[in-house]
Amino acid sequence: MGFMQASIAQRELFIRFALVFICLGFWRSELNFISFPLLITAWLMDGGLCRFKQAIGEPLIQAILLLCTLLLIGLSWSELPVDGRMKWLKYFMLLIFIPFYSLLNKERLPWVIGGLLASYWGVLAIGIYQWLVMGVQGIPLLGMSYLSFSAMLGIGVVVVICLAGLSQSKKLEILLWIAALALISVQFYQSGRGFLLATLITVLFLVFLRYKMAVRKFVVVSISILMIASIFAYSSPVFQDRWAQFSSDIKLLQQGNYSSSLGYRLAMWDVGLHGIAERPLGHGTGAAESYFESTILTYKNGLYKDLPEFQKTSHYHNDWIEIGMHIGIPGMLALLFLFWGWYQSLNRNRLGILGIGLVSYIFLSGLTETFIIFSRTQILLLIITAIAISWQREAR
Repeated sequence: MGFMQASIAQRELFIRFALVFICLGFWRSELNFISFPLLITAWLMDGGLCRFKQAIGEPLIQAILLLCTLLLIGLSWSELPVDGRMKWLKYFMLLIFIPFYSLLNKERLPWVIGGLLASYWGVLAIGIYQWLVMGVQGIPLLGMSYLSFSAMLGIGVVVVICLAGLSQSKKLEILLWIAALALISVQFYQSGRGFLLATLITVLFLVFLRYKMAVRKFVVVSISILMIASIFAYSSPVFQDRWAQFSSDIKLLQQGNYSSSLGYRLAMWDVGLHGIAERPLGHGTGAAESYFESTILTYKNGLYKDLPEFQKTSHYHNDWIEIGMHIGIPGMLALLFLFWGWYQSLNRNRLGILGIGLVSYIFLSGLTETFIIFSRTQILLLIITAIAISWQREAR
């Protein structure tokens, strides 16, 4: 009897370790090769396969399985790139939500929440140190680009504002809004313009929905938020440099030169939409990357043929076009179902405001980046979603 109890205790300790390790380790991509197998092992030890039928009732899990199934089917007509570029594999990281969510219960939640908070604030502190002291954007120590760091800040802002909206305490609500403004101020000093814009639009949207303001009052609040944003922008040399670059990109475009950040994206979207129209069922999973470089030689009389010298192609800087190039219109519908499922899984647990906030941010960010396959932010969003749903489930 004592041996059995010891065995159960050791198994529980291993499961908690696997859950916390995911929360601590996903910031460094290489650690996923350790944390993912540990999590899957813990899930199997906990009888995850037996409870899979119950877990599949979650709309988000259904959507993830559908998208991944279509990507697997898309391999049947794909010519995979020969140079090892396999970014499409990151879509399958969405599957990690299934074992992570299934393992959460009332006893394990505090460990997971503690692990996530410790890792988020730790990474945030390192990022701020890198910016203030070293004058470096992103976190080289973690192999984290300025884009990933900016995306992480935006997610923090959205979650904190949603928590403020759900708070029953006025003092806590004010403190959370101060925290959100602090995170936004840091985001203004990063070069990720698309993520910053996604954050600001999502914040305005959440304010309108949460506080159910009259149009006139909403306009006043929006102007106030934009004024605060303008102060942050004016005081940020990084933002001013990026604005100057944007103006320069516009001038180059007017001259027919697409060798700029903006021009490159417009070219990618143009070629990508052409590719989807050419093959509505997609070019096959993994074939999207090579299509651009082979097509631009002749497309529009070679208008974009020099772009590979400006930047090597790895993705289409848009979630919809990226998935459409892989598996066509069915893939784009599956992506829409993923957004719907993400919202529904939160909304059915009385977390509709968080569902709207997260889905809005993912959607807006995905208009200028392939946000769904940003590995760190993807896992961060899944962890937050799993914790939120489990917390509400255990509270009932």
